[in-house]
Amino acid sequence: MNKILTVLLLFFSLSVTSQELNCSVVVNAQQTGNQNLQIFKTLEKQLTEFVNNTAWTNKTFAPQERIDCGIFINITEYNNDNYKATIQVQSSRPIYGSTYGSPVYNVNDKDFVFKYLEFQNLIYNPNQFQSNLVSVLAFHIYMVLGIDADTFKPNGGDEYFKQAQTIVNYSQQEGSAGWRLEDGLQSRFALIDNVRSSTYKEYRDVMYAYHREGLDNMHNDVKKAKATIASALNRFNELHKRRPNSYLLRTFFDAKADEIEDIFTDGPSVEITELMSTLNRVAPMHSSKWRNIKF
Repeated sequence: MNKILTVLLLFFSLSVTSQELNCSVVVNAQQTGNQNLQIFKTLEKQLTEFVNNTAWTNKTFAPQERIDCGIFINITEYNNDNYKATIQVQSSRPIYGSTYGSPVYNVNDKDFVFKYLEFQNLIYNPNQFQSNLVSVLAFHIYMVLGIDADTFKPNGGDEYFKQAQTIVNYSQQEGSAGWRLEDGLQSRFALIDNVRSSTYKEYRDVMYAYHREGLDNMHNDVKKAKATIASALNRFNELHKRRPNSYLLRTFFDAKADEIEDIFTDGPSVEITELMSTLNRVAPMHSSKWRNIKF
């Protein structure tokens, strides 16, 4: 009996402590000229533990359900406990019936300044500002969670995007760049504002149709899945008409351009005349990839 109780307690402990992310964090300080300082290694270790061990939701994720993601922090300047950096966050989503991970989030956030003392406690409070370091990380984590959820269920990421908005609201009072309307069209403010706005509703519709109705069915019928993906991408025409060259579309194609090229240059052919027109219209920055697509 005691053995059974021990096993049950162990199982319960594992289940309630399993977290949402399988995240690799890299801190690069090469541009500072002092990349080998111990403080940068400590920061990398602390951030890795913070991101992977914090409970970001009230849901239980089995180890195989954790979201694969990567955070690359490039520190360009530091003075005592003040740091200036950029942060690139990427995540991928597993595709049903395969071992392939499809990239879904790829954002390079250039407005990243923070204070950090070696071994300081990193604590996330969902309703209160702790530090710009914690807020920026938490914001992007909820964007990762929200976009991942959107690919499995229509508008499935609402609760996570709402929390990302909350982080923006309480962080903008602290005065750091990236949280306010006046910080430009490629800020954290703009990103979450766009995602939650009906003006950009096709973005979330496409995320679901492209992945759940398209890629997840590749194992059943490749040609039909490709046609579904093409149809999904063509929905971006309406978004582009309302908001040409939008930041949100740019983030989508920064994540997906290589994959789209691969999908439509291999396997059974589908009608892509309209798709080619769409891609060149809404994502001309990737035209070199679109030229490789075979009719």
